[in-house]
Amino acid sequence: MGPVCGPCYRAALSTPTQCASCGRQRVLVGRAAGGGLLCRTCVFPGEPPERCGACGEPADLLPGRRCPRCTLAARVTDLLSVDGAGVPEPLQPLAAVLTGADNPYRVLEWMRRSPAARLLRHLALQPDALDHQALDALPHRAVTAYVRGLLVTAGILPPRDENLALLTNWAARTMTALPPQHAALIRPFAEWHIIRDARRRSARGRYTYVAHKGDCGNIRAAIDFLNWLDSHRLSLAALEQRHLDTWATGRPSLRARSIPFIRWATARRLTATGLLIEHPPAQLPGHFQVEAVHHEELRRCLNDTVLPLDVRVTGALVRLYALPLTRIVELTADQLHRNEDHTYLTINRHPVLLPPKLAHLIDDQLRHSTPRHSGPHEHRYLLPGHIPGRPRNPAGLADTMRRHGLPARAARNTAVMEALVDLPPMVISDLFGIQPKTAERWATLAAGSWADFLAVREGNQG
Repeated sequence: MGPVCGPCYRAALSTPTQCASCGRQRVLVGRAAGGGLLCRTCVFPGEPPERCGACGEPADLLPGRRCPRCTLAARVTDLLSVDGAGVPEPLQPLAAVLTGADNPYRVLEWMRRSPAARLLRHLALQPDALDHQALDALPHRAVTAYVRGLLVTAGILPPRDENLALLTNWAARTMTALPPQHAALIRPFAEWHIIRDARRRSARGRYTYVAHKGDCGNIRAAIDFLNWLDSHRLSLAALEQRHLDTWATGRPSLRARSIPFIRWATARRLTATGLLIEHPPAQLPGHFQVEAVHHEELRRCLNDTVLPLDVRVTGALVRLYALPLTRIVELTADQLHRNEDHTYLTINRHPVLLPPKLAHLIDDQLRHSTPRHSGPHEHRYLLPGHIPGRPRNPAGLADTMRRHGLPARAARNTAVMEALVDLPPMVISDLFGIQPKTAERWATLAAGSWADFLAVREGNQG
């Protein structure tokens, strides 16, 4: 192949690929006459294979004449050991996760480049102080989240609801920045109303990232409302309905978010009785697809091999089963079931028959989505995220779908409308996770023709 630069050399070492001659996964160092890439054994067939100086096995050797696996073991020991005494006992499960990776090249490259590896080195100096609270106090939340995921995957830290933790940590930081008179109101509202309800939902396994964002929004709206009262020289005790109406009219984006705080304050007699902000009228979605476009996009997801595999799987699940992206990222391998003839995906406790093409796509996605670090405490997510043990971020997935011309929102709305042709609203509510009243409103809209709701679409966009 000839001389190569440092980055290309490291890229070749970190991505062993199938040799065009022998078919084995090896580091490729030469090129065949037909253009295919070859491993060292096939480039120099007469030479005896190189053997690792540590384990003695034939392998592609790295600097130090060690195989990738032995090199990784040595570097992990260096990373986690203190004063050359070996890996401390509390961190040995983490060492096992790192050294047991399917692709040692990827972990070696991660250790060389990632700030998370440097944070692990810092934490290794105080292994007995490792807990969630200590990690919560660290800056650089993205790096800390990655390390936390590693420690949970290894079983060193217990699993926790990260969405709930995001809420509680954000609320604690927010309270410290409030003036005392506002904190005296916001703290009990946040802790005893918002967070307590979030804990109940978390205990039922239903506290999502979207729910966390909504709860943060409710607390922010309460803070904004108290600031508005101050700017108008008002107090909660002096609040009248006309003041609330002025607030709701002037802050339409905060109208619904303000309701929980007003109800909470009124129930505790911090305001006059009978004050209320009415919920804005429920709006049905106005974004739909023409039926032919919807079906063409589904065919593209099932058949277009140019699209990334995760995009094909996600797009098909949205268009066939109206699953929101927040639900798709939470799907795990144990929700997939097979018998002799069929494959089923459990959605909201219901086994749903998968078309053979989609079943094959999901099998391929599970086979190819191996995380860099895995351990006995990790969920096998259909769409694993960057953080070990966590699913993919739904906002990032939405961006990916848009980049490939397969936006999710209009497709999901159209899939719900199509399902209502064959299924009653209560079944739609249970299967798709839609509130019963919302499903009834959807059914009313779907009772007309496709032309009817496309007219609604045009009206909303106009």
